[in-house]
Amino acid sequence: MSATAFTIAPLPLVRRTWFIRSLQAGVILFFVAAWEILGQAGILDKFYYSRPSLFVPRIAEWICSCDVAEGFAPARPSGIATDVVVTLTETVLGFGIGTLLGVVAGYAFARNRLLGQAFDPLLSMFNAIPRLVLAPVFILAFGIDLASKVALGVTLVFFIVFFATFTAVRDVDQTLVDNVRVLGARRQDVTFHVLLPAAFSAIVASLRTSAGFAFAGAVVAEYIGSNVGLGRRIATAEAFFDSTGVFAGIVLIAALALVLDAVLQLVEGRFSRWRPRRDH
Repeated sequence: MSATAFTIAPLPLVRRTWFIRSLQAGVILFFVAAWEILGQAGILDKFYYSRPSLFVPRIAEWICSCDVAEGFAPARPSGIATDVVVTLTETVLGFGIGTLLGVVAGYAFARNRLLGQAFDPLLSMFNAIPRLVLAPVFILAFGIDLASKVALGVTLVFFIVFFATFTAVRDVDQTLVDNVRVLGARRQDVTFHVLLPAAFSAIVASLRTSAGFAFAGAVVAEYIGSNVGLGRRIATAEAFFDSTGVFAGIVLIAALALVLDAVLQLVEGRFSRWRPRRDH
């Protein structure tokens, strides 16, 4: 048999990482360029929509000017670095606590049929409520400091992780569980060596979605009532009709969200290597 029979076919272009990244960058650049051109041409009102070419200079100004607002706006009480750290802290705490509670509650409800049936109406009711409308309630209850932002993030993350864990654990083949028990496995062995590993992929996949909601919860709560944070910075810019400041804050939040999503995507890929790759 000739050696050429074992030649590996080249990877299709649409599956090459550099091509996908280039395509993603092209889409973003097209969107930004269209926005800038429409703004320069006067089709988009600059007062309301500003221009992308002004966003980066504004962010650089925040970083380099010790957060002193220009013109008639007073000096702000905190710098951009403090705002970023506070928002990320609220996001991480809400994400971590919500994930832990969601996994524990999801597992417990999946393994105890009576418990799940008893709380099903209550959970369905709370899940149907848009959690962002609870932000004023948490601010009234916990004040405008860290606790209210974390509480909102926890409620946003909890239900996503809870239902992912509940569904994954409930759908584990009962025959597999019974076979493990026949071999002498104890309850904790079944939990940590069968059920949770089987549900792990679904839980990790839900983390990317829940992290975005935790970020959104922190920013929205800051926007409604806070002394520090990126949401507060956007609210201050809005109060002075500073559309450039509003969009610069949004761009900064989007950049941080992309970084967080990239980290979680790496984690998901690392723990999902055993899953077959899909071509579509």
